[in-house]
Amino acid sequence: MTEHCQTCQSAAPVMAGDEHQMPRQNQRRLFQAGFFILFIFAPILDIFRLDLNLGHFILFGQSWTLGLDPILTGEGSSAEAVMNIILRGFLPLLAIVLVFGWTSWKYGRLYCGWLCPHFSVVEMINNLMRRALGKASIWDRESLSEKRPNGKVVATQPVYWWAVVPAVMGFAFLWAVVLLTYLLTPSEIYSNLFHLSLTRNQMLFIGVGTLLLMIEFMFARHLFCRFACAVGVFQSFVWMANRHAMVVSFDRKNAVRCRDCNNSCEDECPMRLKPRSIKRRMFTCTECGQCLTACEQVQTRIGQPTLLKWKDGQDALQESDR
Repeated sequence: MTEHCQTCQSAAPVMAGDEHQMPRQNQRRLFQAGFFILFIFAPILDIFRLDLNLGHFILFGQSWTLGLDPILTGEGSSAEAVMNIILRGFLPLLAIVLVFGWTSWKYGRLYCGWLCPHFSVVEMINNLMRRALGKASIWDRESLSEKRPNGKVVATQPVYWWAVVPAVMGFAFLWAVVLLTYLLTPSEIYSNLFHLSLTRNQMLFIGVGTLLLMIEFMFARHLFCRFACAVGVFQSFVWMANRHAMVVSFDRKNAVRCRDCNNSCEDECPMRLKPRSIKRRMFTCTECGQCLTACEQVQTRIGQPTLLKWKDGQDALQESDR
């Protein structure tokens, strides 16, 4: 019976005598940065986008259609139409759902914590707001401890609001522009933007999109991730259905060692969860592992092993069945 799944082992933190293995959070940041860059450049490089002018998807520079044009002009049969719909539409969509569903079944919101470009923005704004306000969210009732898991004290400084607001505005504008390039020809959008010659509809899309995203990033980013993101909620429901899925597990037998801790694992959770709780109360866990890293740092300072670990299989039932 293994204690960690293969994914957990590959993302495990550096241990003594293993300097060549990348720490979990550094590894995750690289994945996030790479996927964020892909998110921006995918439409520019015609890797994937929906071109509303052409009326179909572009995939790796090629038109991705259902191949119904010849049939609509009377050059094909209904049997060919059905086959094209199955081969070009239904089967690719089914494959995506199955692969994504299997990953969610085994590892939960792994996409959210390790790839999602929205969640990486959420974490960045969390960190800036914590420096400015002492809280990761405006709606938190209590301030977070200024003492970080590694023992350093990071004081709250209101001057960081000068970083929070520009970050919210900048990422909101970037997201609005990038989303538009998934729908219209990217070269046209960026050229019009550079020459300040956007069309009325383009300006409306970017303007309204930026405003809505600013409100979401500033006030409701955690609420969006928890309840409004269809991709995230889908992963959570599939994950909850598997009692043996990977989950953050708490060593309750040694819970006394949490006595002198300032709830570092909870403070570091970007989704504002309580990692020492049971699985049902971690419904929106993104498997980012920040709570694990925090616990490792706190316990290492007192010469003890971590109390939080990723568990799967039979070991996961401790959190799933409680």
